[in-house]
Amino acid sequence: MSQGYTEVDGPVRPRKKKRRGLAVLLTVLVLFLVAGLVAGMYIWNLGRTFDDNSQRLPDAFPAEETRPEVKEESKDAVNILLLGSDTRATRDEDEDADGFATLPNGGRSDTMMLVHIPADRDGIYVTSIMRDTWLDIPGVGTAKINRAFASGGVPKAVETLEGLFGVRINHVASIDFEGFKGLTDAVGGVTINNPNAFRPVHNKSYYFPQGTQTLDGDQALAFVRERKAFPGSDYQRVKNQQLFVKALLGQIISRDTLTSPTKVSNVVSEMSPFIAVDESLKASTIVKLASGMLDVRSDDMTFFTLPNKGPGRSADGQSIVIPDMDVINKFGTALQEDKVDEFVATTDLSR
Repeated sequence: MSQGYTEVDGPVRPRKKKRRGLAVLLTVLVLFLVAGLVAGMYIWNLGRTFDDNSQRLPDAFPAEETRPEVKEESKDAVNILLLGSDTRATRDEDEDADGFATLPNGGRSDTMMLVHIPADRDGIYVTSIMRDTWLDIPGVGTAKINRAFASGGVPKAVETLEGLFGVRINHVASIDFEGFKGLTDAVGGVTINNPNAFRPVHNKSYYFPQGTQTLDGDQALAFVRERKAFPGSDYQRVKNQQLFVKALLGQIISRDTLTSPTKVSNVVSEMSPFIAVDESLKASTIVKLASGMLDVRSDDMTFFTLPNKGPGRSADGQSIVIPDMDVINKFGTALQEDKVDEFVATTDLSR
């Protein structure tokens, strides 16, 4: 269990439970599924576009001897680590940049999600991992999860999370926020319902009023990047990113998009250059996975933040997120036994 921290007085920031948004990789899964329903040659062309234009994450996994064993109960489940990166972020815009992952496209990872797809393919469970979560980093000690990236890149982050949950991560994908721009424009803009009006600190030419509004690509980038305009900082940025991606997915799976092969092709073409995946995550892998999820809808997708006790301070004065290890250990057991549905049904994840 992680140690060496104190909790910060004051109210714990709430965590949201369900359907806060969908990771962009899942959007790609939907697109390939749609393509498969249209025509075999069409999906072949889209798959070639994805494989040719997406980047690879070489050596994404740690040494085999450090990895947990594959248990019979969960051998057919799939766990995917999603990393959100930002090639345009600068240290002036984010003074806490040390410890970010440096990815093939030059971006730093400050968003992490674990996507769990159970063996029966009846649902999707997405767990957001706050970048300041205070965890045990193999070979380092207790530190923020981002320290894993600084110490050993993506393989060290995978090793850390595999050790935390006691289950293997099957695939890794990194998605650059720059991809939001072309993707948003490819579907004709994305309509959101913004809960909090704000003006980005580093881009005051934009203003996002409270309420319903349609964002173009440039506006979308400004919306998902901002954190300094909010008292909750990263907490609110994560909520905004989830809010936007949920709206984006709704636009992508709308009849207007899905009935247009041109739009579907444009979406894959716009997004693939901004995706980096491990060497085994090819278009054929995505199509095979998606083909077993024909009946999955947005109501079958559950989203929650890795259980935590809110903000605190480490012994050396760092601002951190304190993990709730008792609940995390139960989550790890659920992953190992492929019973995440039972975990979600019996655990209060609304705090």
